[in-house]
Amino acid sequence: MNDNTMQSIADRPELEGVSTSERQQKVTRLLVSQSRPVDEKSPYFGLVDDYELEVDFRPFIQIEGVTAREFRKQKINILDHTAIIFTSRNAIDHFFRICQEMRVEVPIDMKYFCISEQTANYLQKYIVVRKRKIFNGTKRAAELFDLIKKHKSEKFLFPCSSIRRNDIPEFMDTSGLHFTEAVMYDTVPSDLSDVDISSYDIIAFFSPSGVASLMSNFPDFKQNGTRLAAFGPTTAKAIQDAGLTLDIEAPLPNAPSMTGALDLYIKKVNK
Repeated sequence: MNDNTMQSIADRPELEGVSTSERQQKVTRLLVSQSRPVDEKSPYFGLVDDYELEVDFRPFIQIEGVTAREFRKQKINILDHTAIIFTSRNAIDHFFRICQEMRVEVPIDMKYFCISEQTANYLQKYIVVRKRKIFNGTKRAAELFDLIKKHKSEKFLFPCSSIRRNDIPEFMDTSGLHFTEAVMYDTVPSDLSDVDISSYDIIAFFSPSGVASLMSNFPDFKQNGTRLAAFGPTTAKAIQDAGLTLDIEAPLPNAPSMTGALDLYIKKVNK
């Protein structure tokens, strides 16, 4: 967060009874609404060392697959399609799970369009990659769209969550492509009843679903002096729509990651 953004927040505290100074207190405890990183060299642990923080990791959302029976109610025939769009590992896992449960054998000439190289590589868990037609971007939806435009004659299936971004459906619709959206898993709030939510100085969010989970688990949540961090504009908007104050936002030009934004903020308030 740059100084101008921090100044605007400091000058306009939106919470009744919370002073500017309370929103600039030293940070000692941080709650990250994701699983603990496997890599012990994660920048989060650098924050622990640099600022003597206590950092806890707790996923605020969890994935639950729809059953084959629930999927059948969508009246979708997977084999009517010639290409699959994958935007996450969860989508891959639940697509092949549904296929197995419904005894659907995916043809070898099925095409796969993946949001990133990492997502494409994950397909190795289920198929022999060298024998399949796989196309991938590098994390940007626009790159994926460019690939799809070159294959307009395909019949696309989009395995997704019940909560998903609108960019792909909107692109497919406006482009007049054959497209079927298939809900194969749900994003639901985790049980956070054992978390002392008010004991944290900062809570970091990465999706609107995480914000919804906070409000679902703690309907009487009072933000008071707790600072909230958001990654991405939709997450930032979800915080504001919930009537809460957004203190830390990423990505920004000088803070492309959540840890970078946290570092800038903590460095300022802990000096």
